[in-house]
Amino acid sequence: MRKRKAYYTIGVVAKMYNIHPQTLRLYEREGLLKPSRTEGNTRLYTDEDLERLEFILFLTRELGVNLAGVDIILNLKQQIEEMQKQIDQLMEFIQNELSKLQGEAYQKAIVKVPKTKVVKLEEILVAKQKEKDEK
Repeated sequence: MRKRKAYYTIGVVAKMYNIHPQTLRLYEREGLLKPSRTEGNTRLYTDEDLERLEFILFLTRELGVNLAGVDIILNLKQQIEEMQKQIDQLMEFIQNELSKLQGEAYQKAIVKVPKTKVVKLEEILVAKQKEKDEK
């Protein structure tokens, strides 16, 4: 069974996060959020949009980052995620090629290539904030 995607209007999102609807419109004008639209031009926010909004609010409220900084951070975060996907594909390819090797050739090859993940940007920022709060 297919799971239905949830959509939220601007008013509902504004109440959920205790922000003014104009703030959401500003984030959209700045290119930080891109909600879908109905035929009547009503903004509809998905769960992914809400995740992004939570990250934006964390950066602005908790870390004091301005909107230009938020834009840069979001772009860097997207680039990191894309590079991580490429790394995962490369690691999978290497694992597959190594599994094809047999006998002595396998013994000479790298026995196991560890699969690592890039630390999430949110984790770094939360850790930095905790360090800052402890001082």
